[in-house]
Amino acid sequence: MSQPAASFGRPVAPAPGAAAPELRIARVRPQARGMVWPAVLLIALAGAVGYFSGNLPEPFTDLMLWSAAGIVVLLLVVLPYLRWLAHAYTITTRRVIETSGLLVRRRGELSHIRGYAISETRGPLQRMGRSGTLTLSNGVDPSLRLRNIPNVSLVHEVLADQVEVSQILAHRDSHSMPTIPPES
Repeated sequence: MSQPAASFGRPVAPAPGAAAPELRIARVRPQARGMVWPAVLLIALAGAVGYFSGNLPEPFTDLMLWSAAGIVVLLLVVLPYLRWLAHAYTITTRRVIETSGLLVRRRGELSHIRGYAISETRGPLQRMGRSGTLTLSNGVDPSLRLRNIPNVSLVHEVLADQVEVSQILAHRDSHSMPTIPPES
């Protein structure tokens, strides 16, 4: 079910004092550029195992070749892929959440309503791939680094908009609350 939209396609602001539902805006993973070398290794290893199967000298067996290849694939292809897959950034209407870790899950979050500074860094390879690293810092909590975010300029713009909208709604709600006169 979708939310009713305003004339510009944005969701309608909640009534003053009403709790706004937390909606997921985006969920991104670091750019998969780091998975190029594991993919190249997998292709090269498949070619080497195919070539050497049945062609090894007598003391070695195909079982040893396949076992060694399996260990290399597990350590240098599967584990980096799972590590990349386990790292994600979620942007909602209330906060930014970073989750990572295979066995031990780590989670960090930063609320939009408190406001934060956004700094963007992009290396030469990141500029070619339109990715970059965003550092979110509010001066109180530890900084949250969103590394190798694809389409970093769009994510930067979305985060700046969410901070602005959250602060506008908080300011509006703080001034629209009825005051209770003191009892005499």
